Amino acid sequence: MYLSLGFLFVALAALGVFLPVLPTTPFLILAAACFAKSSKKRHQWLLDHPIFGPSIRNWEEHRCMTLRSKVIALTTMGLFGSYSTLFLLNNIYLQIASGLLVATGMIFVGRIKVCEN
Repeated sequence: MYLSLGFLFVALAALGVFLPVLPTTPFLILAAACFAKSSKKRHQWLLDHPIFGPSIRNWEEHRCMTLRSKVIALTTMGLFGSYSTLFLLNNIYLQIASGLLVATGMIFVGRIKVCEN
């Protein structure tokens, strides 16, 4: 079950790269946690990934993210999330739901401490 959830979270993280309403980082963290419980091979694959690996290692070892990653995440989520919510959605209920998702992601990322490297 954890293995399936890990793949689901990786897929959601991949979607989050293109859809600003979905935050990538929390899904990668969840995927790493699921893989750590189910598949050492898949967990190591995430840790060795050239783009996502350092961020996941920082999270697992220190529960932090780099200032650069945090600024990029919050900026892109804020800009693209706001644009999508305000200009691409015509239904007020979808706008509220989208705004809440964006805000939740931004609060989650905003509360993560910055690595001291």
